[in-house]
Amino acid sequence: MTSILVTGGAGFIGAHVCKALAASGFHPVTFDNLCNGHRAFVRWGPLVVADIHNSAAVAQTCRTFDVAGAIHLAAYASVEESMSQPEKYYQNNVVGTVSLLHGLHNAGVKTIVFSSSCAVYGVPLKQPINEDAPLCPVNPYGRSKLAIEWMLSDYARACGVRSTALRYFNACGADEEAEIGELRLNETHLIPRALMSIQGHLDDFRVRGTDYPTADGTAVRDYIHVSDLSDAHVRALKLLLAGEIDGAFNLGTGKGHSVAEVLAEIARLTRAHVPTAAGARRPGDPPVLVADAERARERLGFVASRSDLTTIIRTAWAWHQKAHPAVWSAKRQA
Repeated sequence: MTSILVTGGAGFIGAHVCKALAASGFHPVTFDNLCNGHRAFVRWGPLVVADIHNSAAVAQTCRTFDVAGAIHLAAYASVEESMSQPEKYYQNNVVGTVSLLHGLHNAGVKTIVFSSSCAVYGVPLKQPINEDAPLCPVNPYGRSKLAIEWMLSDYARACGVRSTALRYFNACGADEEAEIGELRLNETHLIPRALMSIQGHLDDFRVRGTDYPTADGTAVRDYIHVSDLSDAHVRALKLLLAGEIDGAFNLGTGKGHSVAEVLAEIARLTRAHVPTAAGARRPGDPPVLVADAERARERLGFVASRSDLTTIIRTAWAWHQKAHPAVWSAKRQA
């Protein structure tokens, strides 16, 4: 069984990726410092509790498990926080990746699937966005992701590293079995915040911006189900190991939904009151981000089969209901 190192594998997306890897016959090895991840999410392979800044631990883990490739998801990922704490983002995301690559290189691992972001595009001139659009990130989070993409290109030329960057749009939802979902005490994402508000886990829910230049004044995003996203990682990994792909791929649906539309669907499916109090825009947020994912469809065989808004919210709500209250209680005490 082929072992794959998954940095950040105890997090929301990482755990889903590990589940998809295991279902495809791989042996996922989670490498996570658990600052945001959860031991309970590591169910499909071993957990190594360590930080990507520790190159020696990276190399030793790769040797111990005979790792053939890596999927790099470990990162801080709040646009708003990155605006006020840029050093945190550059130190963790960029410097941490330098250390990770050093460890992988020392262990002879040269295949890397990188978790990038649509934030590398900044405020695009046209929608939907394809991979040839100008790369002009407008926040430190996006700049850190772009810096890593450049870094991987340099390592390809200098060290023979094979890599691909998967530029996520808005990952959301939960696996159909409701085994894993979004779990952060300081949650920033729209759907889990709205569901947490319904459940009484937070009392400060706001619609962040109602004056965007969109049809209803709220920001428009391309929402992709986390299980579709995870399947794309497995597809990319297989093709990368075979030497058949490189470069960057957008992972989205090609269809945008406004914040108001998302909240209306949450209210319909949960039959609960969703707060709609207006708040200020989040710093660094573009008004519209929608993917052109044609390249991923053609080269990866990627199909977003679960990413309709109803399925996304239904699966997220099922997990939130299952997780309450024991999981939240355990997280608060951690």
